[in-house]
Amino acid sequence: MEARRSLALRTLISAIVLLSIYHGHCFYLPGVAPQDFQKGDLLNVKVNKLTSTKTQLPYSYYSVPYCRPNTIVDSRENLGEVLRGDRIENSPYVFKMREAQMCNIVCILTLDAKTAKEFKEKIEDEYRVNMILDNLPLVVPIRRLDQESPPVYQLGFHVGLKGQYTGSKDEKFFIHNHLTFTVKYHKDMLTDSARIVGFEVKPFSVKHEYEGQWTENTRLTTCDPHAKRTVSNSNSPQEVEDKQDIIFTYDVEFEESDVKWASRWDTYLLMSDDQIHWFSIVNSLMIVLFLSGMVAMIMLRTLYRDISKYNELETQEEAQEETGWKLVHGDVFRPPNNSDLLCVYVGTGVQFFGMMLVTMIFAVLGFLSPSNRGGLMTAMLLLWVFMGLFAGYSSARLYKMFRGTEWKKVALRTAIMFPATVSAIFFVLNVLIWGQKSSGAVPFGTMFALVFLWFGISVPLVFVGSFVGFKKPAIEDPVKTNKIPRQIPEQAWYMNPIFSILIGGILPFGAVFIELFFILTSIWLNQFYYIFGFLFIVFIILVITCAEITIVLCYFQLCSEDYLWWWRSYLTSGSSALYLFLYATFYFFTKLEITKPVSGMLYFGYMLIGSYAFFVLTGTIGFYACFWFTRLIYSSVKID
Repeated sequence: MEARRSLALRTLISAIVLLSIYHGHCFYLPGVAPQDFQKGDLLNVKVNKLTSTKTQLPYSYYSVPYCRPNTIVDSRENLGEVLRGDRIENSPYVFKMREAQMCNIVCILTLDAKTAKEFKEKIEDEYRVNMILDNLPLVVPIRRLDQESPPVYQLGFHVGLKGQYTGSKDEKFFIHNHLTFTVKYHKDMLTDSARIVGFEVKPFSVKHEYEGQWTENTRLTTCDPHAKRTVSNSNSPQEVEDKQDIIFTYDVEFEESDVKWASRWDTYLLMSDDQIHWFSIVNSLMIVLFLSGMVAMIMLRTLYRDISKYNELETQEEAQEETGWKLVHGDVFRPPNNSDLLCVYVGTGVQFFGMMLVTMIFAVLGFLSPSNRGGLMTAMLLLWVFMGLFAGYSSARLYKMFRGTEWKKVALRTAIMFPATVSAIFFVLNVLIWGQKSSGAVPFGTMFALVFLWFGISVPLVFVGSFVGFKKPAIEDPVKTNKIPRQIPEQAWYMNPIFSILIGGILPFGAVFIELFFILTSIWLNQFYYIFGFLFIVFIILVITCAEITIVLCYFQLCSEDYLWWWRSYLTSGSSALYLFLYATFYFFTKLEITKPVSGMLYFGYMLIGSYAFFVLTGTIGFYACFWFTRLIYSSVKID
């Protein structure tokens, strides 16, 4: 019975994973419950941060003198939203469900030199305005050249445009002051209620005109609410200049849709061209799987022949000199230099591996949907904190195997070293963001919460894990270590440590670099990434590739009688982080349009943190693979 239940559970999990790969984003578990609206119900539009791919510095909506409601109310945000720079507030844009509105006047704004400069700076840097309705972000539909293809959707609309008008040679700034909203809804056949499934906008720049003095009931001559179209292409655009009056207006129309509420995010998740993405991912996986199979086959055949040869010689009691990797059996488990530091890095890598694995599983199952804004980052931070238990346990177990006695010192370094390095870089970047008065700057309260998570939860858990790990019996080596280390013979040029380490990082990087392109695009070009099914498979391939390439190079190293494998096994697969950072540099100069120094420092600062984390993760995978491999081969042969 138990066997059947176990088989059924494995079958169910396999089916879920396969479905996630097939559909790209698996089952969508929404972050909020569906809300039913009756005709005439008020719909309050919320505004979010202003974003730009040129500066990477978000700003709150009201940092620019847009029309304001009577009272600005901030929405409660989770930890991930705050770290992302989200600032969600109410707005003066209010709709009535399924009631079209034409030429609604929001406010009139008279620019001075300061406000005109603020708008010009945002237009120059190509900032986009982000809004939210019923937890759906605002998108701008852009038709493709192929009319039959579905439109491409871009998050938010530009603050304005820069260009020439009416034959003038001078470039001028024009603001988008008229918004034509389209709210799509799915109607319930049994009741009169409806659910919102789409939120689109078409921005216009219109120099509105009116007769007489401005009053609350003034009627615009450029905007007739009785006409089907309130904005004509013949209208002059609204310039951004000192002492200019800008009238902000909007239309809203409601459109019934066949899209159901549970599928309303599909449009947002398919913003990019899937075909190239899917083809690249499958192509990459096939190449890596083929290479991994070749490596595994060569290793198994060669290793099997070596073990058979050594055991046969022992059986026949042939007095022949030992050769190859068996010759260094008395030194292969000698503790390395800086063994304490190695224990710290291995423990930190275990912490990262646990965080990534659990996050991937939750993401594949749909628990970290994009509707739960900031949920992914919040989950990763909390998982990192709680995985400190395994970090302490792993570092302490390895430390005791090296005959160490001061486990508290190693536990403290495991809990402090990596987070302190990242925190120092993050603090410098946060000061730069704060100096730009960006909403991306982490507030003091959030900084205090992060410090509390670190010292209040993570550090104690690392010590608890270290205590448990150090109390366990020490891991016994399969062979005895000689008191006097043997001399390592001169190595061939291709076995030079630097050369072999750099070669070892190419294959793990090759397993992820195509997927890395889409991840970087989603982070730095403000696009959604939700193909976690493929990402999980790529993560598994990365683990296998790191393990195999490290084992192969470790085997060659031992065959050349070089027994200093501890640190090299960590650095071999960890060197893939160097290629990751180089690729990030290539991406910066070829795909991004960042020109400001602060924005460039932010990019390289965050990518340095990401590369450092990737180094710790892949290095730990390679170390444990080589650790398991060496123990296996030396316990498989007869040693006198």
